[in-house]
Amino acid sequence: MKIRFTNGRIRVRIDDLELAALERGEVVRARVEWFGGGWSLALDPALGSVVGEAGKLRVGVRDVLEALGAPEREGVTIEGSPRISVEKDYGPQHS
Repeated sequence: MKIRFTNGRIRVRIDDLELAALERGEVVRARVEWFGGGWSLALDPALGSVVGEAGKLRVGVRDVLEALGAPEREGVTIEGSPRISVEKDYGPQHS
């Protein structure tokens, strides 16, 4: 999972294996930790909302997972604050 922050927006790019994990009902996580703190983002296929607390952001993709999995779609956007785009990023390594 690749994550990019801009003002008021988060862009998440997932590969085909991560999408498959979401479709199986698994949570996909990325995190970075440092002395005295850290940050994490989780895509949760069982959750229908976005929840954040103390450096942890849990993004519910339940309501957009079917659209995200559609072959003709490049991604989905979850409106709110922050606005979150989840996009498919399939590289040749999984072809």
